[in-house]
Amino acid sequence: MQNESRSVVALGYDAVFEAVPRSPTLDRLWRKHAVGDDFPAEFMHISFTTLPQLRRMAHRLHLKPGQTLVDVGCGMAGPALWVARETGAKLVGVDFSHSAVRFASERAEGLGLSDTARFVVGSFDNTGLDDASASGVMSEDAIQYAPDKKAAMREAARILRKGGQLVFTAFELDPGHVEGVPVIGDDPVDDYRPLLGEAGFSVATYEEIPGWPEPVRTTYQALLDSRESLIAEMGVVAATAFFTELTLTIEQGIYRRRVLAVATRN
Repeated sequence: MQNESRSVVALGYDAVFEAVPRSPTLDRLWRKHAVGDDFPAEFMHISFTTLPQLRRMAHRLHLKPGQTLVDVGCGMAGPALWVARETGAKLVGVDFSHSAVRFASERAEGLGLSDTARFVVGSFDNTGLDDASASGVMSEDAIQYAPDKKAAMREAARILRKGGQLVFTAFELDPGHVEGVPVIGDDPVDDYRPLLGEAGFSVATYEEIPGWPEPVRTTYQALLDSRESLIAEMGVVAATAFFTELTLTIEQGIYRRRVLAVATRN
């Protein structure tokens, strides 16, 4: 039953990722309200990670050329490919969505990074990668969707070498506001620090990202206000899945904060 549920969720993600590249309205509004006009178009994405935030994440990963970076929940991998290009690291992107993996692979090829970047279908708790195979692990605004966040932290620790860095942005969830909400209500965590400690990490940084919550509220409301254009560009199935999440986020206040975490594998 759990595998069947995950398959349904994966199909929803596939629909959205298939639709994102054909929606100029989504691109315009996301750039305007979420990530800023300075974010390089060739690395555009649909998390809330701005270019200054990404630069900080890359710095805290402490990667050297040739070392392996893993991005878990990579989506179409814009931020991870940017970090790989800037640091010279080899990249392995992991995502639940077959469509995201395909688009990320095509993007890497278009950027001339296909020799140093590869993408695989996997999950937060089962990446399929070898023990201690990564020097750094990153994730951008995705861990809140993990159905078992304790297992996700253990998996990050397993694939990281000793002394490697886990750097992520994520939303803390308000448990009282997500009961019964599909996917995001499965395992609501309002503070990731205890899970990091249990998994074998020492937390170096854990802080609210400045500006919360306006970028999320403003972006989501702008998208909802452009419903007709987005349906026409994305298609009914993808747009409906998209709007459901936007509406729940605004109406139910499911997020406490957006945080940046930096942790070292002990």
